[in-house]
Amino acid sequence: MKAVVWQGINRMVVEQVPDPQILQPTDAIVRVTATAICGSDLHLMDGYVPSMVHGDIVGHEFMGEVVEVGSEVRKFKVGDRVIVPFPISCGKCWYCQKGLTSLCDNSNPNAQIAEAMWGHSPAGIYGYSHITGGYAGGQAQFARTVFADANLYKVPEGLSDEQVLFLTDILPTGYMAAEHCDIQGGDTVAVFGCGPVGLFAIKSAFLLGAGRVIGIDRFPERLEMARRMGAETIDYGEEEVFERLKEMTGGNGPDSVIDAVGLESHGTGIGGLADAVKQTTRVLESDRPHAFRSAIMACRKGGTVSVPGVYGGLADKIPLGAFMNKGLTMKTGQTHVHRYLDILTDHIVRGDIDPTMIITHRLGLDDAPHAYKIFKHKHEGCIKCVLDPWADPKDHAPVR
Repeated sequence: MKAVVWQGINRMVVEQVPDPQILQPTDAIVRVTATAICGSDLHLMDGYVPSMVHGDIVGHEFMGEVVEVGSEVRKFKVGDRVIVPFPISCGKCWYCQKGLTSLCDNSNPNAQIAEAMWGHSPAGIYGYSHITGGYAGGQAQFARTVFADANLYKVPEGLSDEQVLFLTDILPTGYMAAEHCDIQGGDTVAVFGCGPVGLFAIKSAFLLGAGRVIGIDRFPERLEMARRMGAETIDYGEEEVFERLKEMTGGNGPDSVIDAVGLESHGTGIGGLADAVKQTTRVLESDRPHAFRSAIMACRKGGTVSVPGVYGGLADKIPLGAFMNKGLTMKTGQTHVHRYLDILTDHIVRGDIDPTMIITHRLGLDDAPHAYKIFKHKHEGCIKCVLDPWADPKDHAPVR
């Protein structure tokens, strides 16, 4: 089969690889019909997530049709259309029983590596590093899925692939980020980063009762899409964000601030340059936390900082004094995708959310290297790429 594989820093390549096989009786094989490139995939591409191995199949946003099931799979059968949440839940451990599925105790076979870095291990993740299990991902024509009964989610009749594909990650991630803000009716929420997760956080904040949402970015197409979702916007390349947020909120700051950027945020001035240089060494600093610092400084006293953006290692000059003395609350974590699937599917069916609106490019799997390039560098107005593993790339073109 064809798959997108990691061959080193800035080298994502489409190769012929062996088809996946059933290895455990709880496995299922899925013929992938749609997959997408996530901002987290760029962290792999850029070499900021350790333990990647040459030839690893990437991709954690994917869905398709079940073509084979193990002998112990009871809830799914050949022919079922399913989405595949990116965190892997065993369905039985304490965390999974509590709905904290991204913290599953049993799905990461390399838990000892994660424990050495973070103290405890999160769940296994498809198509990511060996810190989170080294599972083959779904930017491929077929994928092996594990703990199928606990993980796969059957697509309701009448919904297209594109309507449900983002339930695998970025839509629940944006929703959980907004839910973490504990929004009270009429609250003001600021969102750093108007990429796919940030855009879904904006939409989710309004669904959860926010009176105002302010999106912060520097790319015109992202800011425009944020405005289409009802947000006010700040271009951080043109305005000083901290002062502008104070001005927009009567001097108080937003009630909650969401960092939807993560470890590769772009700072301005000497501080942003210092972060970039230190991160490049892979020793002095592994994460660029400019957006995180800004979120802490901007949030009002007694407010909440929500962090869906991925951080993997170490960062410095975090304003802990501001965090403590302003009495802030922080909520973060990999997304517990499974707990939000019914809620968000209902929103899609009712028309409250149209996930397809963020798609700017539909391409064939053979075009994945080009898709990674334009997504990383924000070329061609690229906000979100969806890949069809079975398509002739000539049949696909950017969507405006």
